[in-house]
Amino acid sequence: MSNAIGDTDTDTETGTGAQTQTTTSGESEEQIREDWTEYRFDGPPKLTVEDLDVYYGDDHALKDVSMEIPENSVTALIGPSGCGKSTFLRCLNRMNDRIKSARVEGSVELDGMEVYDPNANLVELRKRVGMVFQAPNPFPKSIRENISYGPRKHGDINKGLLARLFGRDDTEAELELVERSLKQAALWDEVNDRLEDNALGLSGGQQQRLCIARCLAVDPEVILMDEPASALDPIATSKIEDLVEELAKDYTVVIVTHNMQQAARISDQTAVFLTGGELAEYDDTDKIFESPESQRVEDYITGKFG
Repeated sequence: MSNAIGDTDTDTETGTGAQTQTTTSGESEEQIREDWTEYRFDGPPKLTVEDLDVYYGDDHALKDVSMEIPENSVTALIGPSGCGKSTFLRCLNRMNDRIKSARVEGSVELDGMEVYDPNANLVELRKRVGMVFQAPNPFPKSIRENISYGPRKHGDINKGLLARLFGRDDTEAELELVERSLKQAALWDEVNDRLEDNALGLSGGQQQRLCIARCLAVDPEVILMDEPASALDPIATSKIEDLVEELAKDYTVVIVTHNMQQAARISDQTAVFLTGGELAEYDDTDKIFESPESQRVEDYITGKFG
C-alpha cells in the first residue's frame, strides 16, 4: 500500500508496513498494519480491489483500499457514517460513474477482468454485478413486469405481436423466470395469485424482496446490498437476513450495514472502515467481533465511538 495518509514505519518483528492514522474523538491512536487487511481464504477471489482511491471533488472519500472478496459468501462492510463503505460498494459496479464530481483511481477486477477498463461494457458489468439499494425502489408496474423488465431490456425475453409473428414469443419463459426469481427471493408464496397487481401496493419488506428478485432475474454473479433492511421492521428484516444467507449458496454477496449485530449474524467475513475512508481491518466475522487486531476496531465495536 502507499503511504497516502501519513508516514510509513516498518515493524522490527514482522517487517510489515504500518501507517499513522488521524483519529476522531473516542478513537484510540494507533498505526494501521497491512496484515490486518490481508484476509486469506481458499480458492481464487471473485473480486480483487487494489489501491483504490475515490475523490468527490476535493474530498478524499476512500483512501488506498486493497482487499479480495471470496466467491459464494457474504462480506459485510461496517463502520460509522461517512467512512466510505457505501462509496466502496458503488465502486464494485461503477455506480460512482453517475456522480459527476467523483473520481476513482486504482483497480477493481471481477474474475480477473478490469472493471475500470475504458472499454468495459457497463451494461454487461451491471448485469453481472447487481445492486439492491437502501430504500425499496420497485417500478410503478405490475409485480410480473418488475421481474421481467431487466431480461426484456437485455433481449433475453421477447414478447408482443412482432415476436409472435416471427415465432419468438417468450410468454411461457417469462412466467417461469418470474416464478423462479420470486421463489429465490422468498416472495412467491405471498404474491403468486396477484402478479398483475401494482408492485407499489406491496409492504415495504415485500417491495425490498421484490427488488432482490428483480436483481436475480438477470442472473447476476455478485449482489451488492446497501443497507437493504435499514428501513424495515424487525420481522421484514429477519426475512431479508434469512434470504441473504440463502443467496450466498449461489451468489457472492457484499452488504453494507450499520447494524453490527446483523453483520455478525449473516456474514462470513467483515471489513471495517473507519475515519478517513480507510480499511482498518478485514477478517473472518467471528475474529473481527471476538478478537480484532485493531484497537480502533475494538473501540468501534464496543461502542466507544461511532
